[in-house]
Amino acid sequence: MTIFNVLTLIGGLAMFLYGMNVMGNGLEKLAGGKLEKIFERLTSNPIKAMLLGLSVTAVIQSSSATTVMLVGFVNAGIMKLHSAIGVIMGANIGTTVTAWILSLSGLNGDSFLIKMLKPSSFSPILAIIGVAMLTFSKNDKKKDIASILVGFAVLMFGMDSMSGAVAPLKDVPEFAEMLLWFKNPILGVLAGALLTAIIQSSSASVGILQALSATGAITFGSALPIILGQNIGTCVTALLSSIGTSKNAKRVAVVHLYFNIIGTVLFLTVFYLLNAFIGFSFVDGVVGAKEIAIVHTIFNLSTSIILLPFIKVLEKLAYLTVKDKEGEGNKDNIEEQFKLLDERFLQSPSFAVEKCRELTNRMGEIAKESIDMAMSICVDKYDKEKAEQIAANEAAVDLYEDRLGTYLVKLSSRDLSAKDSQSVSTILHVIGDFERISDHAMNMVSVAEEKQQKDLNFTSQATAEVKVMCSAVRDVLDIAMEAFEKHDLELATRVEPLEEVVDKIRTKLKNRHVKRLQTGECTIEMGFVFSDLLTNLERVSDHCSNIAVCLIQENDESFDVHEYVQMLKNSGEGFDGQVKRYSEKYALPAKEF
Repeated sequence: MTIFNVLTLIGGLAMFLYGMNVMGNGLEKLAGGKLEKIFERLTSNPIKAMLLGLSVTAVIQSSSATTVMLVGFVNAGIMKLHSAIGVIMGANIGTTVTAWILSLSGLNGDSFLIKMLKPSSFSPILAIIGVAMLTFSKNDKKKDIASILVGFAVLMFGMDSMSGAVAPLKDVPEFAEMLLWFKNPILGVLAGALLTAIIQSSSASVGILQALSATGAITFGSALPIILGQNIGTCVTALLSSIGTSKNAKRVAVVHLYFNIIGTVLFLTVFYLLNAFIGFSFVDGVVGAKEIAIVHTIFNLSTSIILLPFIKVLEKLAYLTVKDKEGEGNKDNIEEQFKLLDERFLQSPSFAVEKCRELTNRMGEIAKESIDMAMSICVDKYDKEKAEQIAANEAAVDLYEDRLGTYLVKLSSRDLSAKDSQSVSTILHVIGDFERISDHAMNMVSVAEEKQQKDLNFTSQATAEVKVMCSAVRDVLDIAMEAFEKHDLELATRVEPLEEVVDKIRTKLKNRHVKRLQTGECTIEMGFVFSDLLTNLERVSDHCSNIAVCLIQENDESFDVHEYVQMLKNSGEGFDGQVKRYSEKYALPAKEF
């Protein structure tokens, strides 16, 4: 084997890993976060959880990625450890799909059908189709499909390159002698675990073993412990991912490790005991890519079936390994909510965007609660407890903006689809609006406190008028928030007409206030307080308009904010009709002067 063979081997491995990464990313984008959402809902039953883990891993082609997701879910509190164990078992079975695909390269036959089933025959066709779609298609889904096709073709090209590079090893006696070392189960397991830990993928390490099997120098006795060790090595990814997470998230990684270690010990013990008494004739026989896929599947399938009834035992073992400190428990505070912004979810951008939306909705609810309380203490009776709660809410909203903003910036640097990229932009704008709405609630607290300290009171006429404006603002805030939460464009279009009505109400109230000043019913000092309150209410309405506009813009790339507002206001009966209905709904009480 020459230096050029070594370079080809390294290049083939690089292409293999890159192809697997491209294919996995394409599959993840095509799924659009749906796989992760299914994880959240369908893991109550252990058998369902195992089947789910199998299906998802078969799709994304990586048990490590599935387990890392589980660590994130459990860390964020959206999945229980008990449910995650079943998914881990299924993930180990699902990862064998790659080995079966790679085993197709070992098909032999002269018929056209068999030749076309060989990856070396059909992968160039997939590559041509994929490249054509990437070049000429503008549709995101078609581009994701193209990435899957190209990724698969690159993966198979890498596999063929590795197989060709190691082919000369079949004539090297030292290579055959070295492989005899791995008949020792301990050395074989360690070698498989180390290789997989280094490249962070059991599918890739099994692929390398399948490529080496093409030399005809690998026996069943050597391959078995290596394959089992590869399953242990893949646990390293989840263990590294669990660093700095909650205790339960660490337990997910520990369960994954225990599952594979226990399975390896049981499998090797039973196999070598039976071999001692029966004497398997195939132990010294040569294995090919297909036989490696079979062993890989039998191990993971049998281990999952045997350990499935012992999920509670595995869970208890994890708790014994990762113990809670005395008095430690889950605190129901804002920091628990931010666990949804788990760094692991950045690997699944569509899912991460959904988690950001969830937290943004919570942020909006807090801001809305603050506005409701602020209107109450400004117009009705001052309440110190409510004022303190608004201040606490403001601190929470500021924290939401900081954490969400930081996470969204990280998310925006990922390889996002056009839809996800637009969603990230929208959420970044919306959290800014929610934060400003909360600021206006604090400004209104200052208005209420000034009224309290100076013993100022609105006239009964002014109070009735402000209550009408408060109702309109509360309504526009509800509509904007519901439109964002449900992604309802029809609701979003109803915000601007109501915002227009709020602006008109403010103008009318300021004019009426001037009249009261002229008749001596109101003081200049009270007028400043009244004006500040109206300004803050109107600004809340403006931010609701911003939210609605951002939502509409997310669905129209050519959208221009100023053109939209202008077009809406000039649209005639549609806009004017809504303004009229809202004006009638929020009609001011008759003047008393």
